Amino acid sequence: AEIALPVQIPATSEAFATYGQIDEGAIVQPIQAPDKVLKQVGGLEISTSSTGLQALTDAYLYIANYPYGCVEQVSSRVMATAALRDILSAFKVDGMPTATEIQSSMERDLQRLASLQNPSGGFGFWRQGDTEWPYLGIHVAHAIQRAKEKGYTVPVEMQARSLQYLRTIESHIPKEYGDDARQSLIAYALYVRHRMGDSDPKRARQMIQSVGLSKLPLESAGWLLPTLSADSASRGEVAAIRLLLDNRVSETAGTAHFVTSYGDGDYLLLNSDRRTDGVILEALIADQPQSDLIPKIVKGLQANKVQGRWGNTQENAFILLALDRYFNTYEKVTPDFVARSWLGNQYTGSAAFRGRTTDTYQLNIPMDALTRKSGTQNLTLEKTGSGRLYYRIGLKYAPEDLRLKPLERGFSVVRTYEGVDDPKDVQHEKDGSWTIKAGARVKVHLRLYAPTRRYHVALVDPLPAGLEPINPGLVGSQPGKTSPNSPIAPFESRYFYGNWYEFQNLRDAQAEAFTSLLYGGVYDYSYTARATTPGVFVVPPPKAEEMYQPEVFGRGGTDQVVVK
Repeated sequence: AEIALPVQIPATSEAFATYGQIDEGAIVQPIQAPDKVLKQVGGLEISTSSTGLQALTDAYLYIANYPYGCVEQVSSRVMATAALRDILSAFKVDGMPTATEIQSSMERDLQRLASLQNPSGGFGFWRQGDTEWPYLGIHVAHAIQRAKEKGYTVPVEMQARSLQYLRTIESHIPKEYGDDARQSLIAYALYVRHRMGDSDPKRARQMIQSVGLSKLPLESAGWLLPTLSADSASRGEVAAIRLLLDNRVSETAGTAHFVTSYGDGDYLLLNSDRRTDGVILEALIADQPQSDLIPKIVKGLQANKVQGRWGNTQENAFILLALDRYFNTYEKVTPDFVARSWLGNQYTGSAAFRGRTTDTYQLNIPMDALTRKSGTQNLTLEKTGSGRLYYRIGLKYAPEDLRLKPLERGFSVVRTYEGVDDPKDVQHEKDGSWTIKAGARVKVHLRLYAPTRRYHVALVDPLPAGLEPINPGLVGSQPGKTSPNSPIAPFESRYFYGNWYEFQNLRDAQAEAFTSLLYGGVYDYSYTARATTPGVFVVPPPKAEEMYQPEVFGRGGTDQVVVK
């Protein structure tokens, strides 16, 4: 009898990547294979696509079919319909309402908003005469202006009342509103007035001079920038806003996003970080269309979708408006091109893009082929034809050295072991190794730190070959007890009491936890294992990475575990 036992190398992968776009011609990217890596792991990855916009159908249908119908939701639906008309017609998305149905829906929504407007020009949430929320008055004015820009007929009297409301917005803001909320409402009103042809850059400059740009919520800067960017007398303020945005962005190789808050006043403005990304994205496209941040913000927003949409009607409305601006600025030309690539003098492949599609093509060059030539090689990526080419060039590899130190390139991960039934069952030795009593149950703790928002995160912890995980879902498994002296505190999730991860796998060789969205902060994950086999074992580092951007990763250090 012959039995084959697989022997796995306890290696840990690393990755780097660069992203970009080609409108005309070609780019050349120097590539150098890393030294002392495993040739059977990883290689060069070249991904190409013809759009920065993934399918947006679900985001539109979410707003179109939202069940409650308050003023905010109706006006956000008007915005989304106006925003997506060009995009959805270009991509010919299945399952969408017909043009006639969309036209009828828009007319009904505009008439409903007109019937709910107070004589002052403002709005409450549900009925005419309800307590006015200044944000709603501005938001409805914004929605009807967007509809007008797309050619829809807007009630003239309604728009006139809204414009007068915006001009006198400061008199409509209650005294109990905080300074941040007050300034943001004024900034939003100035932005909408600018779109309506009633620009007031002087008032925008006065706000910055009196409050200070650094003290304004970041979203306010995004709303002020379009008004100031079009005014020659506001060049100093525009330069200051550009610098502020550059300093406040959280950026990786592929994505970027912004964070803002109004504190206790968040609810007064229906605030969220994704809405801020949408506001700033649209402002940057108008002010700095060549900015490298623009495609990164788009990619970050696309990665932040759950079930095809963003978190609420506000987020969906503002993000769709920004993506509409993006589409009409960069992707208005229907793609009809071929992308070709060469590594050195060797032709490596091509991909043809004919018409609108959200498909992505990937070419992989194995590490074994990449390392056959020493030194630097030029990767040439060329586009011939009309349209915009998006690309990602990634390099994935695994170091030969099995004893790795902790590394932080987007995450920080720390692993500890602890005895479940008796603290003496697990000892942390002076040389850094761990000694575990054979047969003992072990609590494995992982502490994960993300400095900022991360997307589609995988946390993976390889087990020593002498340990087996205990699946708590199986009958007969006994729950472990954490020592009262454990440094790991129970985690409170961002919205509810429970696990921060959405799914976990307990495999024989490793434990895995996954989440589609991880906010910046410290997170704990633990599971129980049993020491089944005596011996001395090398344990690869625990690792966290963004699954679709593996160059954003972090790992702990290699451990040695002795079971005896």
